[in-house]
Amino acid sequence: MSMIQLIYASRPFGFDEAMLNGILMDARRCNARDDITGALICRADLYLQLLEGPQAAVDATFARISDDHRHLDLRLLSRREVTKRLFPDWTMRDDPARSWMWSQQEVTAGAVERATAAEAVAIFERLAGEPTG
Repeated sequence: MSMIQLIYASRPFGFDEAMLNGILMDARRCNARDDITGALICRADLYLQLLEGPQAAVDATFARISDDHRHLDLRLLSRREVTKRLFPDWTMRDDPARSWMWSQQEVTAGAVERATAAEAVAIFERLAGEPTG
């Protein structure tokens, strides 16, 4: 069975803590059911999410996210086959945006639109190497 890793970015619609908690609760429940792992980096102006798992399940999850009114300006940044997971123990790890990734000014100036697949993957590879908590 082939496994894929998909990374997308979107802008939150009406971002607040309650909405984020709802998204995380839904993601963790569905991902556990569908054998998907990953990570979500979020702040008021940006969602950056990595999903990994069986191809059909990841594609179905991305299709659901594409139809979700809580996501604006959805952009697929990377989709590739992988042999191992970056976040094997996380149905959905959530992290604040890090100081070493795009600033709000850079996002406003088009950093997401200009991002390459390799840049998107590198953000999550770095995150995967950091301790949680």
